[in-house]
Amino acid sequence: MSSPPSMLHKGAVAVITGGASGIGLASALRFAQRGMSVFLADIDEKALKVAEDNVKGVEGVGEVLSMKVDTGNVEDVVKMREKVLDEFGEVHVLLNNAGTSRPCPAFSLSTPLAELQQNWATTVGTNLHGIINVAQVFAPHMARQENASAIVCTGSKQGITCPPGNAGYNVSKAGVKAYTEQLAHELRNTPGCNCTAHLFVPGWTYTGMTRSSSGKPAGAWTAEQTVDYMLDKVFDKGNFYVICPDNETSSQLDKLRIEWSLGDILQNRPPLSRWHPEYTARFEEFITTRQGLQARSRSRGRPMIKDEYSYSDLPSPLP
Repeated sequence: MSSPPSMLHKGAVAVITGGASGIGLASALRFAQRGMSVFLADIDEKALKVAEDNVKGVEGVGEVLSMKVDTGNVEDVVKMREKVLDEFGEVHVLLNNAGTSRPCPAFSLSTPLAELQQNWATTVGTNLHGIINVAQVFAPHMARQENASAIVCTGSKQGITCPPGNAGYNVSKAGVKAYTEQLAHELRNTPGCNCTAHLFVPGWTYTGMTRSSSGKPAGAWTAEQTVDYMLDKVFDKGNFYVICPDNETSSQLDKLRIEWSLGDILQNRPPLSRWHPEYTARFEEFITTRQGLQARSRSRGRPMIKDEYSYSDLPSPLP
């Protein structure tokens, strides 16, 4: 893969949704440190003002602006685009990052239907429709501009392996993955387009959505660590899939979990078999065995062959 053109430089423009806290704010500060101009958008107006002041305090930062935006409302997003283009004329980096979470089981025996539906509407409205709204509003302009640009959409591992517990959140983030893949394909097949799309999948990150009164858990990364990983993979290496590890889960373990999840389809196992009582032990054995095989392969000084362990080597479905 060829190296992408530099977009992180003095005078470049970054637009960040969900920019008032967590990964969004950490990204804004990193862009500011490179002398870029930063436009912050968030639905939390009070936190947004504090974030704007923090970014303005970075030495050498370009112009810093902010705007209250509900990304689930396309009219808000259009107004944001018009303000951005009026002020800067173009966008080099669009971090499509706004997200939220509500209790969203697939169905409920206890939560009233109206409340359940509202929780689903809020979660899907922000996490999926918000991502789509921002990309569809900005992409036509970024695709036509002369300078290189990138749209980075924030997904989740829950949209890939879909652990049970919050169906609505999983559905919304699975949609982000599918949408961003389609977006990347369409951009690269648009004649003259110098804009790319990337799927940014944080690991366990200590942010406003995961913060607890007991402080940062040892297994979590800080938002800054997660952002630095993303910047390297997207803007230095040009990767589409940016699946971040953390202090608890390595990249190797992430890949094995994803491989097992895909095996549910290929081997016709029950959905989410990783959490199925008849398969849990087999999943653990799969992880242990594969990690051991990879460790032994490295210890012998030869790299793993990509297809050395195919799906035919995975445990077969129970009869």
